[in-house]
Amino acid sequence: MPSYSSMMPAAALLIALTARAGAQIPPDPGAAANVRQSEQYEQALRSNPSFRAKRMQEECGPVTDPELHQQCIASFGGAGAAPPTRKRQQ
Repeated sequence: MPSYSSMMPAAALLIALTARAGAQIPPDPGAAANVRQSEQYEQALRSNPSFRAKRMQEECGPVTDPELHQQCIASFGGAGAAPPTRKRQQ
């Protein structure tokens, strides 16, 4: 029978080397770009009413089930299709 106790130090060394090699992998540059694009999209939805309305129409317009349509509209941050209006200055 082989002695498994003699394999333990080799296995531990292999695991340690694998962990060190994995820690040296640089972060994915595509992930940072994805985060930036997502933040820009969210900002455009908040600040540009026509962009928001267009996206709502593109995403929710084809949904024919009334409940799912309302859920889609609500996912844009409001129950109605129009963004909040500005207060009139007097």
